[in-house]
This record gives sequence, C-alpha cells and structure tokens, in this order.
Amino acid sequence: MLKDGMIYVGTSRNPDDSINKGEYLDLKYGNRHGLVTGATGTGKTVSLQILAEGFSNAGVPVFCADIKGDLSGIAAMGQPKDFLLKRAEQIGLEPYDFQEFPVIFWDLFGEKGHRVRTTIAEMGPLLLARLMDASEAQEGVLNIAFKIADQGGLPLLDLKDLQSLLNYMAEQASELSKQFGLISASSVASLQRGLLVLEQQGAEEFFGEPALKISDIMRVTNDGRGAVSVLAADKLMMNPRLYATFLLWLLSELFEELPEVGDPEKPKLVFFFDEAHLLFNDAPKVLIERVEQVVRLIRSKGVGVFFVTQNPLDVPETVLAQLGNRVQHALRAYTPREQKAVRTAADTFRPNPAFDCATAITTLGTGEALVSMLETKGAPSIVERTLIRPPAGRLGPLTDAERTQVMSVSPVAGVYDKDIDRESAFEILAARAQKAAEQAAAQRQAEEEAEQAEASASKRWTLPGFGDDEDSSTTSSNRKTTTTRRSYQRETVIEAAMKSAARSVASSVGRAIVRGILGSLKR
Repeated sequence: MLKDGMIYVGTSRNPDDSINKGEYLDLKYGNRHGLVTGATGTGKTVSLQILAEGFSNAGVPVFCADIKGDLSGIAAMGQPKDFLLKRAEQIGLEPYDFQEFPVIFWDLFGEKGHRVRTTIAEMGPLLLARLMDASEAQEGVLNIAFKIADQGGLPLLDLKDLQSLLNYMAEQASELSKQFGLISASSVASLQRGLLVLEQQGAEEFFGEPALKISDIMRVTNDGRGAVSVLAADKLMMNPRLYATFLLWLLSELFEELPEVGDPEKPKLVFFFDEAHLLFNDAPKVLIERVEQVVRLIRSKGVGVFFVTQNPLDVPETVLAQLGNRVQHALRAYTPREQKAVRTAADTFRPNPAFDCATAITTLGTGEALVSMLETKGAPSIVERTLIRPPAGRLGPLTDAERTQVMSVSPVAGVYDKDIDRESAFEILAARAQKAAEQAAAQRQAEEEAEQAEASASKRWTLPGFGDDEDSSTTSSNRKTTTTRRSYQRETVIEAAMKSAARSVASSVGRAIVRGILGSLKR
C-alpha cells in the first residue's frame, strides 16, 4: 500500500463495501494546501496525525497545534490495539508497522514544551491590532508607534517597550502629530488599557527574546525524517485570539523569510492550522484579504498549509478555493446552517457517480471520510468514500514523564528556556528622559546663580531725592522682567528637551525598516 513520493491516506470502498483502491496524497502537490473538516469526534485529529506521519517519513518538517493534548502521542511508538489492527485488516494494510516520530514540543508558556516567543517589532502593527481588537483609530496610532520605533532606533521587544513608547507619544502628542497625523489621547489610553488586558491574559510570556528562529521548525533528522513541531495549545486556547494571532504570525514569518522555490518535488514545510475558524471569526476585511494573499503566494515558497476545522463554512471562499487536498469527515445536518455546510462541502468535490456526496457526508462513520487529492497536472481526483489508515505512532497523549524525556533530548533544549532582556525602547526612552531632567536641573542651577550674583551687585547705599529712586525703580523692574523670563525658561526646558528628542526620533528616515504583507519585519 506504500508508494514512493506518495502519502498513503487510506483505502476507498465500493458501494457494496468491498475494497476499491488506495488513496494517496502526492508529495508534489503537498504545497497546494489542504482542508480537513468534520464534526467533533469523527476522526479529524487522527487524519491530521497520519498526514503528519506521512510527511515526516518523506523528509518534510511539520508544524501543528495540539489542542486537546492527544496529538503528543506521535512522539511514541504505536500500540497494537484491537480496533487499530481491525482497521488495518479492513483496508489491507500489510504489514502494519508501528514507529515513533522525531518531535519537538513548543509552548508559549514554557510548561509543556520549549518556550516560543517573538518580539513586538516582529509581529507588526496589523497583527497586534488584531490581537488587541483595536479600532481603526487605535490601529492608526499603533502604526504611528511602529513608524517612530522603526525610524528612531527604538527596539520594541516586549510589552513594557510598547507601553513606554505610548507614554512618550502621549506626552509629545502635539509635536508628533505635526509629522504623523493626529495622535489622540483617548486612542493612546485605549491601547494602554489593551496592553494591560494582554498582560493579564499571559501575552507577556509570548513577547520577548530569544525570538523563535524559523529554521528550528524546519529541521530534518540525520536519518532523513522531518521533525514534527507540536505546539501545546490546550492552555493557549483559553485566549483564542492569541492562539490565532500567533499562528498567523508564524505563517507570515515563513512567507517573509523563505526564498522562492517554485514547485518542488516535496514541500519544505507543512503547516497544520487546527481550529481554523478562530483565525477568521470577526476578522476585519483587510486581514482576511492579507491571509488570502499569503496563502496564495506561500505555495511558491514550498510551504503547504492545511486548515483543520469543523465546518467548511468557517473558511472564507477566497481561501477555500485554494485548498486542493480535501479530507471531509462526517457532518451533522440538524440546523439550516449545518445543512448549508453539507451542501457546500458536497459541491466542492469532483462528483463520483457511484454515490451522492451530500448523503454520504451525513452517514460517514468514525474514521471514515470523503477524500479527494490532487493528481495528474494538479487536477482534483474523483471523491472517494475512504477508510482512513490507522496511525503508526501512539493514538493518545504522552505522560508527563515521557514528554519531559522527549524535551530533554530535543535539538533545541536550552536554547529558548532563559529570557534575554537587552536594551530596548523602555531603557532608551528612560535614559532620554533622565538626560532631559539633568539638563533641566543644570539650567535651573545656572539661572539661580546668575540671579544671586545680580542681586548682590544691586545692593548699595542710596539717598532719596538724588536720582537713586528712579534708578532703583528701573533696576527692580528689569529684575522682575528677567526673573519672569527665566522662570518661563525653567518651566519649558524639559518640554524643549523632549521635543528635540521627538524631532530626532521622527527624522531618522534613513533607519526605516521595511515590513511585509502582514506587517512583520522583512529580512
């Protein structure tokens, strides 16, 4: 049942339940993206696992999210359970070999995997606005903040860097608004409150250094197998917007960093986006357009993206049209929306005259799916009712001890475990404020010394009626004018220093940084 250059997905059946033929995913079309859908409990996770195993054995690195924890078993040898052996016999899988796969565990919180982080600067304003659920006006202020930071040499690494920059922008709003447009106090205040919410939700764990290197999720082992990067997402799913934004950022990084390779014999990386509906729920139109653009263009970088979700309606039509490899598990059709989803799913397949797709979708059993993969010249194959093959890795989660053991021998063990807090916007702006305060103090001291010297020089003996009254009055008036002028200078010296800093930051055009489609940094 195994073929070179192909991933065995399962075996299709005829209407009389006899074996028809093996169903395969051609590695040449692995970067043409895919879709795995179906109701809860129909076998989507197993389909994801057997595809990940197939790509790994073919030397293709894989990145996937483990929502429920049961995908971690791919790192352990499979076990000969009765129902697995029965399925192997049903589809004629002989021999049915078990194996463990090279896995790297990742976790934004550093509890069930190696820490994975990025910096505020690398995420960019568009994705950060999505994460913060910012309004259009607030997103505009964020774009100005990133412009000031990019041009002014202010590294934005973590949340405190962005917080200090927003404080600086609020203090210098009048000066900066002349160059970048209106910076309203209400928008800045809303963003600051949004950062506080992010911090309380644990997002501060995600932002910082060392940032994730894309090369570390694209590893190939010495025996030629692709490493499977598994993101522990059970805790992360408590904040769905952070989960979706992180995966979208990772997709954006892949797009910006990887070179063009055209249509390779096999993908450079396959990316599984589980719970894909979280990416598109309430997403602004501009973000959906950017996602569609990235999905369309990233194919030429050798990256395949597989969306995994319950309902095909969860994915916008513009994105759905680009997903060539399809695995459709059972759907329930109780409500009008569910019935529409069944019709939509059925209409996307190349029809099979042997059965009705819409009827079949509602009657599929667990571990059974309608499968259509791209074949010769990239055309979709006729849809087949298929029994999905049993996995070679363990079906179920690892124990904590097993997970710890896998992490201890990981090729990135110790690389991301310790925080690095180098000089960034927070320290730079604090130093500038300190310097301005010191300059103001020195200016005040010089003025006070000058006043004391002038006062000493004016103290002399006078006689009324001999012209000294007028001189005294004139001198007193001049002294009051000088004192008033110097008092005004003392009040504005800090403001002037900060305005000078604002101008120097805003005018550093030569240090501007180029950003990509989704706002992440271009390398």
